[in-house]
Amino acid sequence: MRLGHLRLVKPERLWRYRTVSEFQDKAVSRYLASKADSSLTPPNPTIISWESKPVYTCGRRELGTVSQQTQEALRMEGKADFEEALRGGQTTFHGPGQLVAYPIIDLRRHKISPRDYVCLLEKSVIDTCAEFGVSAMTTDNTGVWTSPKDKICAVGLHMRRNITSHGIGLNVTTNLWWFNRIVACGLPGTRTTSLEQQTSVPVSVDDVAHVFVDKFSKRLGIDGVDQMDNEDKYMKYIGSSVEK
Repeated sequence: MRLGHLRLVKPERLWRYRTVSEFQDKAVSRYLASKADSSLTPPNPTIISWESKPVYTCGRRELGTVSQQTQEALRMEGKADFEEALRGGQTTFHGPGQLVAYPIIDLRRHKISPRDYVCLLEKSVIDTCAEFGVSAMTTDNTGVWTSPKDKICAVGLHMRRNITSHGIGLNVTTNLWWFNRIVACGLPGTRTTSLEQQTSVPVSVDDVAHVFVDKFSKRLGIDGVDQMDNEDKYMKYIGSSVEK
């Protein structure tokens, strides 16, 4: 069994959150269809990695509770989007310079509990940070940290019939100013940091994406990674085109 790494790239590099959410939903649907029809071959595990246009997203605990006034303030007259998501966790930011990675796998097929899966993601991020000379850790709060007060990576998940979606947001060269406008992940008194801030080694989101996928696949215990860097191949893979 191999991991399909779907690296979404465009000439202008950045993707709208809603567009990638539709990609993700299509991929999840393929997994769910194979569960409902035993004649269908289950897809191999898949991971979507991408870089977002500026967007603030709230998690399922906040659905319908963020006022229009707050949403408009976060949008800053079109400088950012605001979206609701089914993932766990509270409001966070995705944007340029951040690696967003969405693994779509069947936990039951891999004999992994939801709790162990969160640990697997966090450890994969810690392994990735170490590759770039940054020491990272977990704390009592979900995510990955460089100190008890400095968060470098958010983790937010959704699961349906043991099929995972959403995933991690790892700050690589992110402008951390965006996080100053919210209480990121609902944790007052904490800060956000990035790989760029923590190391003198030049880093790019693309390099970090490939390292993270490699670390994740090894911890998942699968044979290897099939890279798919062309967006048209991805749309063919999910069996539907999505307007960008």
